[in-house]
Amino acid sequence: MFSERTIERGDFLLEAIPVGGLRMVDGNQADDKILAVLAGDAVYGEVADIGALPRALVDRLRHYSLTYKQIPGEGALKQVEIAEIYGRDEAHEVIRRSERDYRAAFGEG
Repeated sequence: MFSERTIERGDFLLEAIPVGGLRMVDGNQADDKILAVLAGDAVYGEVADIGALPRALVDRLRHYSLTYKQIPGEGALKQVEIAEIYGRDEAHEVIRRSERDYRAAFGEG
């Protein structure tokens, strides 16, 4: 999630607005990463689609996503690729499909 604020913990809820995503394949399995902005954020709060983010920021995120699982000295590199970078509408569709998959696996409640 993009925000001008530093978020140092993960034990609280906030309102995030999906603006796009990375269609990733990790070890031959889909592993989409949804990109979002903090609602009302002073810097990113007006961003509605990934195309409005600075190209350098998206490039940095792309590099991080491709390399963060690579452990130095571990030998074989993990097979990770970014098949596509997509915008807000597709991000919402990925979220809807994920919700359906979750309900199918674990039920409604």
